[in-house]
Amino acid sequence: MASSSKLPVSFLFFFFFLSFLVTATLSRHSPQATTTLDVSASLKQAQHILSFDPQSLTSFVQAQSAAPFFNSSSSSSSVFSIPLHSRGSLRKTHHTDYKNLVRSRLDRDSSRVDSLTTKLQLALNGVKKSELRPVPTEIRPEALSTPVISGTSQGSGEYFSRIGVGNPSKQFYMVLDTGSDINWIQCEPCSDCYQQSDPIFNPSGSSTYSPVSCESKQCSSLEVSACRSEKCLYQVSYGDGSFTVGEFVTETVSFGNSGSINGVALGCGHDNEGLFVGAAGLLGLGGGPLSLTSQIKATSFSYCLVNRDSAASSTLDFNSGLPSDSVTAPLLRNRKIDTFYYVGLTGFSVGGQPVQLPPGLFDMDASGNGGVIVDCGTAVTRLQTQAYNALRDAFVKLTHDLPTASGVALFDTCYDLSSRTSVRVPTVAFHFGGGQSLDLPAKNYLIPVDSSGVFCFAFAPTSSSLSIIGNVQQQGTRVSFDLANNKVGFSPRKC
Repeated sequence: MASSSKLPVSFLFFFFFLSFLVTATLSRHSPQATTTLDVSASLKQAQHILSFDPQSLTSFVQAQSAAPFFNSSSSSSSVFSIPLHSRGSLRKTHHTDYKNLVRSRLDRDSSRVDSLTTKLQLALNGVKKSELRPVPTEIRPEALSTPVISGTSQGSGEYFSRIGVGNPSKQFYMVLDTGSDINWIQCEPCSDCYQQSDPIFNPSGSSTYSPVSCESKQCSSLEVSACRSEKCLYQVSYGDGSFTVGEFVTETVSFGNSGSINGVALGCGHDNEGLFVGAAGLLGLGGGPLSLTSQIKATSFSYCLVNRDSAASSTLDFNSGLPSDSVTAPLLRNRKIDTFYYVGLTGFSVGGQPVQLPPGLFDMDASGNGGVIVDCGTAVTRLQTQAYNALRDAFVKLTHDLPTASGVALFDTCYDLSSRTSVRVPTVAFHFGGGQSLDLPAKNYLIPVDSSGVFCFAFAPTSSSLSIIGNVQQQGTRVSFDLANNKVGFSPRKC
């Protein structure tokens, strides 16, 4: 009769310990996900923008005729599509050194972020714009390339489009801004207007120009308004002393060859002071009632931001729906401020491995603090300090073989890639609520900061509870806001 034998307890313990040790070792040495950064191509593009002449650019009218449409079978609304260009395509930079150009951009970007966080804090604390007064400061001539385009001192207009105003339509360069709502344009007669690329709009030449009455819903929706001769006056002021003041009116707005909308409320500015880089005015694409998207009752809108060192163009589309290959995330709203578009970001991964973060770090609380917004005017993604440190440390851990360089401006993690034509780097991905993730191209998180080959990790910490996904990380991706279904879509390579 066979007898059963039992293994000693000590042997079982040793077996399980050995299995754990092997698993941990394999995990520690498992291959990391990497992607290629084309160093040479990035540097070539950086050098090109210094000598680029906007006069050589194909006209917006020609670009419009070739502009692609991203049609949606689910939307019965008209699809409007207009060309979209980077700042460098509108006006030649006065910088002769790329590092100085980068520093100038980062200075503008810091002003932009400060203004967005200030705007949020004013809303959370119940402070109205009408209770504020601009702080007078001297505008330095050497700063005239810096735009002031929205909020209290937003300072950066990085992307422009071409729209028609009036009937018959006159074409104007306008700054795009997802961080503000009020549309406005400089108007004749000017008591004080800054220089712009196009002739200033003359209301007397339009048959559809109509002043808004003081009793109208549009006038009462303004943050700062007044009444004169039964006509509504508006004011948008900025923390550096810049402002636009004039009549609030309705006008026809046309979108290239794809159609027009009558009765769009906008500011007709007769007294405008600021640093607006040649643009005739601003298109507010925020979520408030006076934004262009709200007024035309868009079910969705999308844009694809080309690399800002590129002379290429893309499109700004309305009612085009989400492309079928979109990585989607929840579109969230803050009940304290309707302008911003919040997205349900849950975390990141680096090299294919999740970055360890406290659960709910990016959640918006009941008072409206926290959360993550998507913004086309902010350049560099800002993350709460705890999240930024974790992301940066995970990246640095996997790039120990790359030669380091000193930090530049707000970037504290930089590499000297001057001896490389290309390099393998760890992947970086955003993770969203619902389980989907967006893999970023290497050029969207390692960017050149000079012409010689220093590249920096293009994220930055913020002491604010608000995090911002900026346009460096959005470049080359069609970002779609499905307003009807509360989704944000990200579609790589859709420019």
